[in-house]
Amino acid sequence: MNGILLVEDDQEIAKHLTVLLGAEGFSVIHAATRREAVALTEERSFDLALVDISLPDGSGFALYTAIKAAGDVPVIFLTASDDEASVVTGLNMGADDYITKPFRPRELIARIQGALRKSGQTPGAFKIGSLQVDTAKGIVQRDGQDVFLSALEYRLLLVFINAPTSIITRDRLLDEVWDAAGEFVNDNTLTVYIKRLREKIEDNPREPQIIVTLRGMGYRLGNGHASK
Repeated sequence: MNGILLVEDDQEIAKHLTVLLGAEGFSVIHAATRREAVALTEERSFDLALVDISLPDGSGFALYTAIKAAGDVPVIFLTASDDEASVVTGLNMGADDYITKPFRPRELIARIQGALRKSGQTPGAFKIGSLQVDTAKGIVQRDGQDVFLSALEYRLLLVFINAPTSIITRDRLLDEVWDAAGEFVNDNTLTVYIKRLREKIEDNPREPQIIVTLRGMGYRLGNGHASK
């Protein structure tokens, strides 16, 4: 389980993010101030830090230096401002990414997962039954044979791999993939795309074991997880 240091002085936002990240399988430790965050980095290690730029006792930029001194972990800045100077400052310091509030939860999760993959904290190769997925190379194989997926089919598959223990609702899938093919995806066409994906990755599409349907709830990855 990846550990995330969340540095955010707004208690409501922090509570919401802690629940969101916890549902995605992350372990979250919250600090409301720069001082609390520095103390935490001296006590334990983290896999990634989410840092608000504006803190009550100093800027997130100063905290960035302390976090990097304690361990070379990815840092994503959270900011309520879209001021270009702040963004450039953070990126020039070496921050892995930034995201402007208010942000879509799924976008934040995707950015966290991307930063973890780049840092080597999250495996780039997965195996689910007879299916092998190398996200670093964008290669999908079944029983050692290449499987050719469309952009939307591949994104659908990544949604499940990136949330291996979660139940994925149809609304969430629509939110994640609607623009992957450069066209609008509605509920009916989503059913078609899931059917096509299953035909390519499942040993028996009529009895899917990789993308499992939970009636009335959504879908989940077969057996609840993907292994490295």
